[in-house]
Amino acid sequence: MSPLGTGALGRVVRSGVGRRRVQTVVIAVATMMAVAAAVVAGSLIVATNAPFDHAFARQNGAHLTAQFDPAKVSTAQLEDTGRLDGVTASAGPYPSTTLSPVDAYGGHLPKLSVVGRFDPHGDVDDLDLRSGRWAEQTGEIVLSASFEGPALGIGSELGVSDADGSPTLKIVGFAASAGETADAWTTPDQAVALAARSDSPVTSQMLYRFDSAATGGQLAADRRTLAAAVPSGSLLGTQSYLDTKRAADQGAAATIPFMVAFGVLGIVMSVIIVSSTVSGAVGTSLRRIGVLKAIGFTPREIVRAYVAQALIPAGAGIALGVGLGNLLAAPLLADTGQVYGGVSLSVAWWVNLVVPAVALLVVGGAALVPALRAARLRTVESLAVGRAPRTGRGQWAHRAFGRLPLPRAVSYGLASPFAHPVRTTAMLLAVAFGTIAATFAVGLTSSLNAVGRAADPEERAPVTAVVGAPTANGPAANPPETQAPPTDPAQIRAAIEAHPGTASYYGLAQADATVAGLPKSVRTTLYQGDSGPGSYEMISGHWLTDAGQAVVPTRFLERTGTRIGDTVRVTLGKETRTLHIVGEAFDTSNDGLSLHTDLTSFPATSLQVFHIEVKPDVTPTTYATELAASVRPLGGDAMANAPSEGENTILLLDAIAVLLTLMLVSVAGLGVLNSVVLDTRERVHDLGVCKALGMSPRQTVTLVLSSVATIGLLGGLIGVPAGHALHGLVLPVMGHAAGTNLPPSVLDVYDAPRLTLLTLTGITIALLGAVLPSGWAAKSRTATALRTE
Repeated sequence: MSPLGTGALGRVVRSGVGRRRVQTVVIAVATMMAVAAAVVAGSLIVATNAPFDHAFARQNGAHLTAQFDPAKVSTAQLEDTGRLDGVTASAGPYPSTTLSPVDAYGGHLPKLSVVGRFDPHGDVDDLDLRSGRWAEQTGEIVLSASFEGPALGIGSELGVSDADGSPTLKIVGFAASAGETADAWTTPDQAVALAARSDSPVTSQMLYRFDSAATGGQLAADRRTLAAAVPSGSLLGTQSYLDTKRAADQGAAATIPFMVAFGVLGIVMSVIIVSSTVSGAVGTSLRRIGVLKAIGFTPREIVRAYVAQALIPAGAGIALGVGLGNLLAAPLLADTGQVYGGVSLSVAWWVNLVVPAVALLVVGGAALVPALRAARLRTVESLAVGRAPRTGRGQWAHRAFGRLPLPRAVSYGLASPFAHPVRTTAMLLAVAFGTIAATFAVGLTSSLNAVGRAADPEERAPVTAVVGAPTANGPAANPPETQAPPTDPAQIRAAIEAHPGTASYYGLAQADATVAGLPKSVRTTLYQGDSGPGSYEMISGHWLTDAGQAVVPTRFLERTGTRIGDTVRVTLGKETRTLHIVGEAFDTSNDGLSLHTDLTSFPATSLQVFHIEVKPDVTPTTYATELAASVRPLGGDAMANAPSEGENTILLLDAIAVLLTLMLVSVAGLGVLNSVVLDTRERVHDLGVCKALGMSPRQTVTLVLSSVATIGLLGGLIGVPAGHALHGLVLPVMGHAAGTNLPPSVLDVYDAPRLTLLTLTGITIALLGAVLPSGWAAKSRTATALRTE
């Protein structure tokens, strides 16, 4: 037997769904929105773990990437380590070295770790060759897929160094390693030859998989096993896949809290609206329920009929919501997939099953309570009462508002909600949650945009002057062979000071430093001059003001166990200094392992760029052109900086937040629409009496709109503080998921004018939801209304 019933019961269900078109649409849209938000949130939650795990498993990624000294351990001994207890697979040894290449214009690229392999396949770290082919002969190289772009493509050439007569390497392919075992690959003979031309010696790389490698403690034990199996001092270092996984998962993890917030809002609103809709259907169908009972319908069949009338449109909404959720999740998952070297991601199949199942349970539970109320109604009482409201309900409100110096249509409308307190409460909650969503979305998008503005402070400078040959960021004005050799940064600085359009400037250099207590190198940025215009947003403490100071990110403090006021010992080149931590910066670069200090702390470091502020009457393009003409003969260059277009991920999150908010607000408006439709139909006889006494259509519209104005105002007054609080709860969680605290500029995005306007959101939602029913009430014929009971 069908759960919706057959025969008479089926006809009752179909009739109810067909007659109550507004309620049917409201339930369908509410469930569609809730399911769509839940599918997106669920797919992103899975994405924080699944893509790396899938890519890593597909490539048989290395749990440990180990570097050995070939002078202290033989190839046979390294191959024997692959047969140690606990080792399930191994690959290597591969010759490995580091390379500091230059592009076709002489610009220095980041230092690359290069490994010699005959092919991309292996028992461990089976590489994904994304484009091109593998390096097969001397002079060819394959780069990590993360380097592929307009500046570097297949066929591009890289110089081994900037020395005269240095050989070049042709890029023949791009590959992805889930475990990031190297930045580039070439033939084994080529790797050895590259080491001979650089200061970096050849090491032997071994890749291992273990039967116990789920935690850092297990990997530490595996490392000790390796170290014990080879001659002392031959194991130079290891890299854990857990560090790579954490850094990769971090990008998507920050999006989860706000998606969960929208999903919860959608589910709560759907419960409120479905319960209100079914309750309204029961309240306006008392006579019909009485008739059904009189002709033999049992209480159980009444419950089934009203629950089914909610489940049918909900089922349609759920189906649409699953499709919409998959559509909305696709761009976010595609962006997340780029973090894992282009791993193809899609919504997990079980998300598309679990979310609809939960949604059906929620809708069924929300509809069950009013359906049980319908089943408990006495037949005689239902037939006698019909659909008119109880006598005297809300009369005190009419008397109270009638004493106010307001037009009668307005005072009548303001008192109307008190006739149905349950329905009014549901309407109030719908408006409040719609306002919460709008308030939260405004704060979220403002915070995300603030994050985008704070991410790259160096981009704020209108003009940048570089010391030495131009980098890969742009081509040089002349071919490398005709460019002047690099000069002392002091000469570039003198040219900047001599230009009449210079307002202020500061110099900057970057280098890798060693910090006591950290196993990995720390990207250190050194400043000369007034670096205030290029300072990072401060979470706590202050920016650099004197020599010997350091400003560091949140993760640096966590990894070193330090806080503001402590000192750290930093070694850069041959210089070692003890620096005093004076500030915590909003800086997520280099996985949070960065340090900012004054150049006077390490005076042997050479400046690399100057960031320049120009005077108000000077255009950056003109200034850069004039300065470039002065510094190019000295071996430098200058360029105007284009305004930042913002991070694609931030723009995408903004769009998703706006779309979900529009859905929530629309559903809130539909909830108001449903309640006002029920109210106006219920009071159609009263409206007919008012029209007979001279009420004009405009006054009728005013009456209906007034009946929701107070609800809208109260909903706004409730929703704005709640949305503000939700923002204050979710944003820090997003920051912690990204590995950082957040500065005040990201958190404190609400001001008094903005909050005032957001309060009006509740009134706007209520009035928009009541516009159509007010028009219907104004157009109804007086005689028809008077004949309706």
